[in-house]
Amino acid sequence: SIEGIEIENIQRRMFEPLKNLTHIYFKKFQYCGYAPHVRSCKPNTDGISSFEDLLANIVLRVFVWVVSAITCFGNVFVICMRSYIRSENKLHAMSIMSLCCADCLMGIYLFVIGAFDVMYRGEYNRHAQSWMDSTQCQIVGSLAMLSTEVSVLLLTYLTLEKYICIVYPFRYLTPRKCQTVTTLTVIWVLGFVIAFVPLVNKNFFRNFYGTNGVCFPLHAEQTETAGAQVYSVVIFLGLNLVAFLIIVFSYGSMFYNIQRTGTKATEYSNHIKKEVTIAKRFFFIVLTDSLCWIPIFILKILSLLHVEIPGSISSWVVIFILPINSALNPILYTLTTRPFKEKIHQVWYNYRQRRSFTNSQTTYTPSFMWLEMWPVQETTPALSTPKFTTDPSEMSYNNSGKVELLPIKSSNGT
Repeated sequence: SIEGIEIENIQRRMFEPLKNLTHIYFKKFQYCGYAPHVRSCKPNTDGISSFEDLLANIVLRVFVWVVSAITCFGNVFVICMRSYIRSENKLHAMSIMSLCCADCLMGIYLFVIGAFDVMYRGEYNRHAQSWMDSTQCQIVGSLAMLSTEVSVLLLTYLTLEKYICIVYPFRYLTPRKCQTVTTLTVIWVLGFVIAFVPLVNKNFFRNFYGTNGVCFPLHAEQTETAGAQVYSVVIFLGLNLVAFLIIVFSYGSMFYNIQRTGTKATEYSNHIKKEVTIAKRFFFIVLTDSLCWIPIFILKILSLLHVEIPGSISSWVVIFILPINSALNPILYTLTTRPFKEKIHQVWYNYRQRRSFTNSQTTYTPSFMWLEMWPVQETTPALSTPKFTTDPSEMSYNNSGKVELLPIKSSNGT
């Protein structure tokens, strides 16, 4: 029984000579990995992993596969849809596709964790230390960090873009392709630096990603070096918290400004109308992101205050709360948007037309463009007969039979 002893320099060779040792009582579950030949070790779980399994809870073992599948499929689906459908704002679509790529990395991370959980099922303690020290654990932990940081930075960039466009509409200049590509590149490079710097200097960071079985550096316990602890605080309570506050302030200022200027000039209202509908969609995206990050901020603050945090809470945060945002984003980006519903109705209408008319009858195939200003809550009319999203007198058909919008004359003749 050495459960009252903190062993900072613990190694396997300390216990290998004790061939007949059958029971051992440590202060921390992580120490059990240094005595894999011992039949019974206490404590037998840290809330994330157990003596037998990498994921101690059966719900987590199932959920890690479900969220991984939903996240990967959903984000790949959004990327494919955005690539297939012509967008009114190509730069905006490029930013969303970049965000989907970041979210997809979270699905890959969960898939790898689930695969190693299956591989070590029933005998995890024999492989615990080698797994947490392995290159696979370091890389998969880096992918999770890369996904979270790029996602936070992209949401901050998109939020600031909408904030400037709505609050300062007449001074706002639409970013060009070069500017957007440069910004996205800088965000990804910064994400790579944040995620992979701990792998470069082992003396400073030690085993930054290998403090638990899921390889995510939440560091709810004070097990890291002083340098790693400072780095973790700078990322989670520095960069991420500042980004979160910027997002909250920006949306609060946007909606206050919209309400305050709602009765002003018609020109101003028309200018911000499209941007407001986009802002509403991003509000729900940011809301889900906030619900994911607030528990992490709280856990990190409690950790700095040396408050003992049950490992089961950390496991639910890492496996359940953190990735759920990546799984929900495709629903907010595509499945609830009017273009997606319009496309489904279009396919269904063409199917009915093929059954109702002869082969000589031309099928109605409207031109389809992803209009970002369409509000989320707006519903699409049933296409039992050809209907249009605008006045039919404002449309014409080109040589290929597709619909084109005609210019509209305003009251001043322009």
